[in-house]
Amino acid sequence: MTVATLAVDCRCELGEGPQWHAENQRLYWCDILNKRLHWLSTESGEHGDYPLEHMVSLATPLDDGRLMLVGEHSLSLFHPTTQHLAHFADFEADNPITRSNDARVDRHGSLWLSTMGKTAEPGAGSLYRLHRGELTQLRSGLSIPNAICFSPQGDAAYFTDTPTGIVMRWALDSQGWPVGEPLAWADFTAVDGNPDGAVVDSEGCLWLALWGAGKVVRLNHDGQVIDDVELPVSQPSCPAFAGENLDRLYITTAQEGFTADQRREQPQAGGLFVANVGVRGLADPPLRLA
Repeated sequence: MTVATLAVDCRCELGEGPQWHAENQRLYWCDILNKRLHWLSTESGEHGDYPLEHMVSLATPLDDGRLMLVGEHSLSLFHPTTQHLAHFADFEADNPITRSNDARVDRHGSLWLSTMGKTAEPGAGSLYRLHRGELTQLRSGLSIPNAICFSPQGDAAYFTDTPTGIVMRWALDSQGWPVGEPLAWADFTAVDGNPDGAVVDSEGCLWLALWGAGKVVRLNHDGQVIDDVELPVSQPSCPAFAGENLDRLYITTAQEGFTADQRREQPQAGGLFVANVGVRGLADPPLRLA
């Protein structure tokens, strides 16, 4: 067991979407509900944030230095230096009850993104893939899609619908498209906490945040827990490897739904945490639009 320590006391209401940007050596993450994009220079410790006009759940890099923001109902291109924002595409723009949730770029440079009801309405969410600029719906009828991540070889995708407690594994073809139906891979219905965000390491193991349990667990190729990281807060949301050598695991957390007593009891809730877990992450390819 490893214990995570506080890296940034940012007090996000709903911290999500940690994403390493190797070009400028920054980790980006979002406070979805407070409409802010945070960043951390992992070497200097410098931290800053950008106010946004709508909820954003991920900021993922392109190879030209810009970031693709996965917004409430749209994708936008954002330049972190000039702060210029340009609309790229809409999704579910005619559905006022949903917003974006978990998202990650696959091994082919394509963006998988999900939606969910703003108050977690059952079955309101969907899963999409943005491949070379074209958005395709992969699955609908989801409630809280999470844990989107990919095997090192790009031959499998993982995801969960959090209320089910089951992490699914979905076979992918040579272009990264799903083949057949996803299969149940890891079952968390009988443990504390609910499966949330996830990332795969260089050994092909999956690190999964357990919302409500205050931990991130490491799963082997068979979906069995082989290690964990403990946090001093109960709602970890998503892990990501960052740093020049991708050897530190950063974890976003949340204080969404907390009572006043819980906020006092967990004063670091919503912060960004870090742990040295003895394994490196995988470099995510930049998002490709063509």
